[in-house]
Amino acid sequence: MPGLSSAYRAPFLLRNAHVQTVLPSIMRRKLSVPYVRERLELDDGDFIDLDWLRSGASELVVLCHGLESSTRATYMQGMARVFYRAGLDVCAMNMRGCSGEENRLPRSYHSGATEDLQALLEHAAGLDRYQSVVLIGFSLGGNLILKYLGEGRATPLPVGSAVAISVPCDLASSARRLESRDCQFYMRRFARELEAKYARKVARFPEHFEAWPRGIVRSFSQFDAWYTAPAHGFCSAEDYWEKSSARGYLGGIEVPTLLINALDDPFLSEDCYPEVEAKKSRYLYLEMPASGGHVGFVTLGKQQGYWHEQRSL
Repeated sequence: MPGLSSAYRAPFLLRNAHVQTVLPSIMRRKLSVPYVRERLELDDGDFIDLDWLRSGASELVVLCHGLESSTRATYMQGMARVFYRAGLDVCAMNMRGCSGEENRLPRSYHSGATEDLQALLEHAAGLDRYQSVVLIGFSLGGNLILKYLGEGRATPLPVGSAVAISVPCDLASSARRLESRDCQFYMRRFARELEAKYARKVARFPEHFEAWPRGIVRSFSQFDAWYTAPAHGFCSAEDYWEKSSARGYLGGIEVPTLLINALDDPFLSEDCYPEVEAKKSRYLYLEMPASGGHVGFVTLGKQQGYWHEQRSL
């Protein structure tokens, strides 16, 4: 579909991409969201924890978070609350090892691990409550749902629509972007979190992994080459990026799907704005606000809140 003209206009004082990206994580208060947790056992012996909001609706909204995040993130809670208040059931998915408890296996989650989303939908279909599902993903979770929809799988529940927000749909170029000088603030944070996760894996599975010197991880290129790729069956970081990037699957999407990527998103390269694919598709709608940062889209005044939440509703 042709690109959509975006109605989002950042407030004058919030037009800086880094302010939009960082402000919500430090200023937005934790919401009182009455999640009910369920553990879903997976066929490989692992598990994922699901956080539910149930209103008795026949339509389900599934939320997928970003890298090293969880259902407790304020952006996940905010989106869950919006749809719950609108009368829909919500299932917020914690990816493996992200719920506050380590997962059981040497492997973890990654940008292309759509098998866990499939397991969630199979479980939801087995409840015999839902007629359809809406998929919403942020960042890595957005890449996941776009790839899932483009793979041509038989979905256990009919997917009515999908929304993907701030998506690094070309993983290789996004990794290089985050390794650039002006993104070192973000890269250092991710590196610390990923290195800590790996250290916990080493402690639990010393037969699988070797300990790294502290502070050695400085880029996604390193982490994905040393852990993500070998732990998940890829030949290299490049092999992982190529096979897991949603951009290569966009042509297979056959449900109405909105992709919202701000043009000033500091995490995204030029290759993360798939204008050609959107123009060729009957189902993919690409919206590129001039500002908004990475999962920012803050508003003030009468519309105070987060634009992308109302846009997704």
